[in-house]
Amino acid sequence: MCRWFAYISPEEPCLLSDVLVEPANAISKQCSEHYLPKLLPHGEEHDLDDSNDKLMQMRNSLLNMDGLGVAWYTQAAENYVKNVEGQRPALYKTQSPPISDFNFRNLCSNTETQCLFAHIRATSGSVVTQVNSHPFVFGRHVFMHNGVISNFSNIRRDMTDLLSFDAYCNILGSTDSEHAAALYITNLTNNGPKSTWEKEYPIGEMLSAMNKTLVQIMELQQKHLGEKAAPNSLNFCATDGRKMVATRFRNHATQQPPSLYWSEFAGRTLNHKFPGNPDGANLVNEVATKGTDEKIGKHTIIASEPTTYDEGEWHLIHANCMLTVDENGTEKEVPVEYDAKFNAVDPNFP
Repeated sequence: MCRWFAYISPEEPCLLSDVLVEPANAISKQCSEHYLPKLLPHGEEHDLDDSNDKLMQMRNSLLNMDGLGVAWYTQAAENYVKNVEGQRPALYKTQSPPISDFNFRNLCSNTETQCLFAHIRATSGSVVTQVNSHPFVFGRHVFMHNGVISNFSNIRRDMTDLLSFDAYCNILGSTDSEHAAALYITNLTNNGPKSTWEKEYPIGEMLSAMNKTLVQIMELQQKHLGEKAAPNSLNFCATDGRKMVATRFRNHATQQPPSLYWSEFAGRTLNHKFPGNPDGANLVNEVATKGTDEKIGKHTIIASEPTTYDEGEWHLIHANCMLTVDENGTEKEVPVEYDAKFNAVDPNFP
């Protein structure tokens, strides 16, 4: 399946190359290599085949080579455009493998931001093209997804009926994920026009809109497919540049959703200004400009895989839960609210 990485901080910017390129398990290198503590064994003597979870094996055997997208927030528009307040997302998408994309590497080496989304794609059937790569931008809001909306073709038409006119018109590709993004922005803005995408909304409203989006998808599947509905994997993430909400969700009684971790510490290990190295405790960061006693600003990373060697820096988000990060950088994990009647049977992994 896909992989994504998100960084947000009210005060501490990150250099894109520090978090997306340089670490041994940076997202740009997760096209084929994976590190999943608490879910899969890891080390020289272990590999994916050591897992007894066949669904987990299937997810992590895929190559994430079908597109790369990065969205980062910048003050440029606020500084130059009338009536724009606050940071807005810049967007880069490509079909090239990230590790060999010269433009991506150069951009990362010279760009810093306090809010960042990065995504590498493994298609679930839709066309490989730039517009189908995540993240998806709606005004100041950005959305990305790891997983799949099962039987999307069966509910696509009714799903579009739930969208606001402007959200529907903003869909440029054909993926289930972009339709979910449009549904989220419709819920967040209460069917508002494009102008409402420029507003900030309280973290509680972002949480409610995300929860509603999950439930609406399952309601449509039950309506059209009944007992034939298959489970979804819905690891969504949305931000307005100052706040963030992420889900780790699968509507199945026992199966785990795709991996999703968060950290309030790893940003210091990843940041080359500070002592330490993301790839090992014994490795020396010779370019550090800060002392060992200096603190980094409050920050949160949410990612499909840890990007530092230290498992202690990372928390696995519980199954069927959402993580919120408010404008002060305070994290909170809450369960997804849904009726257990929406739990489905997986025909491929009974």
